[in-house]
Formats: sequence, structure tokens, C-alpha cells
Amino acid sequence: MPESEAETIVFVAEKSGERLDAAAAEVTELSRARVQKLAEEGLITVGGKTANKKDKLKAGDVVEITLPAVAEADAEPEDIPLEIVYEDADIVVVNKPSGMVVHPAPGHESGTLVNALLAHCGESLSGVGGVSRPGIVHRIDRETSGLICAAKNDFSHLALSEQLKDHSMHREYRMLVTGGLKEESGTVDEPIGRHPVDRKKMAVLRGTDKTAREAVTHWRVLERFPSTGFTYTAAELETGRTHQIRVHMAFIGHPLMGDSLYGGGRTPFERHHAPLLEGQMLHAAALVLRHPRTGEDMRFEAPLPENFEKMLAILRAREN
Repeated sequence: MPESEAETIVFVAEKSGERLDAAAAEVTELSRARVQKLAEEGLITVGGKTANKKDKLKAGDVVEITLPAVAEADAEPEDIPLEIVYEDADIVVVNKPSGMVVHPAPGHESGTLVNALLAHCGESLSGVGGVSRPGIVHRIDRETSGLICAAKNDFSHLALSEQLKDHSMHREYRMLVTGGLKEESGTVDEPIGRHPVDRKKMAVLRGTDKTAREAVTHWRVLERFPSTGFTYTAAELETGRTHQIRVHMAFIGHPLMGDSLYGGGRTPFERHHAPLLEGQMLHAAALVLRHPRTGEDMRFEAPLPENFEKMLAILRAREN
């Protein structure tokens, strides 16, 4: 059972008088109880000194939290229905629904795409991704729907990974963004890394930040809805950073509809139509790759999910 690497979280207290456990829980993904336990184990320092969970912080205090390495649990097969777009002895392409996590992680140990693939494919998934991510070559966010390709053997996994690296695997998305984009198309070429304070988020990080990695997103307008202030847009990725499209569109001032993490979901229209919003309105609509064994160029497409189609119908009706 392999272990993950230990991780260190560092943040600077913004105000005085707040308890360490409360402040840490507010700016990280950790629960207050988890912070308290880490403090009891001597894994939190304030200003370089071991801290107590009840310590009161001063503005400017540097808090460092060490998350110890944990063992990855083997993913278990689960009989979960899958929409299989294509399958052969080497690859399987799935249209993932919004709300499904791709692989097991803390808080999502079951009900994931990996659990479903293990039940569907049996033992015929590559082992390159490890015991918790067998077959997984690339990912899409939990609340993003659409196409994802998994490898059924190590040969295919390594070949597909190379296509990701050399950008010969193309992924095309459909999204609804807030605001009217001024141009008909554009490119966002900005490095992305973990947000320095909010560990749930990624961010554009310029300058000398060593955690930032190259990220390039191309977008083009498909349809405009000026009366409600939204734009139906296509995006194509050159790179595959975590939350890349969501971060890049928010960076240029056009967060995705429903994406509360990056500034979406705040308009009266979004609040009124909240039942149709299952997180951000983002769909992986097309996937282009070379078959790892035959070299054949292959293109797969997935229709927009029902809630996305309904939202487009509402927006179009408002323009008439």
C-alpha cells in the first residue's frame, strides 16, 4: 500500500485575536477538528515555534502546518452505471456525469469513476496510476461533465501520457461564462499553481513562484446572451492544469456560470435558476487522440447534459 508524500501548508494570519484552529480551518481544506489533532501531534508551528490548538494569532504570524504522508487505500469495484462512448482492449472512453469524482480521495473514498471502471473492466486497467488511480490518464473536475479516457494496460497508459505531454491529445470544452467577452476569440497564457492562502483553489501565479506551471487555454465565442450577460463559449486546452479553464476565465474577468469557488454563481439570474446549476457550467464535449496501439486518429464527442441544454434554452428565450 503506497504512501502519498508529506505536504506543508503555509499561510499568514490576517487579523489578531483569532484562535489557531479556527483561522487554519478558514483558509485551508482542513476541518477544525483535523487542525486540532495536528496541533496536538506537534505538526503546527507559529513563527517557527510549536503551537497549541488554542493559541491566539497575531496579524502577520506565519503558520506552518505539516500534513504527514498517508497510505493510499486500494480502490474497490462498485457496480455504478457508466455511459461508455468507446471501448476496446486498450482504452475505454466514458462520458462522466457532473457530480462524479474521478478517483478516490479523502472524503470521496467510494462512488468514483475508478470504482465504476474497476467493476466494468475487472482487472484490465493499467497500474501506472497506482492503486487509487488505475487507468486514469487525465482528469476532469467533479462538477464538470464529459469525456475522459482511461487506459486498460500500461502500454496504452504510457502512450496516452506522452500525447498529453506533446499536446497531440486535444480536449474541447463547452462553457457558459459571465459577462460579454469583448473579442470573438482569444488565448490565456498564464502559469497556474496552488493558491498561496486558500488551499481549495488554484490561481494564476506570476513572477518567481516555483509552484506555478505553464497553462494555455484557447477560447472562442459560440453565442452571446446580452440581456442576461452570459456567453456560450468553447475552449481548447494545450495544457491540463487543475481547474485550468475555471482559473483562466476568472482571471480575465469572466468566471463560469455557477462556479462559486472562482467568482461565479453571484448574479440574480444564477440564484433564480440554481436548481439547474450542478456546480460550474463546463462540459468536456470532444476528445481527440491517436489510438495507442494502431496509431489511428480518433475523435469522440459527447452531447451537452440535460441541465446545460435547459439553461441554453432559457437564455435563448430571454433574447426573443
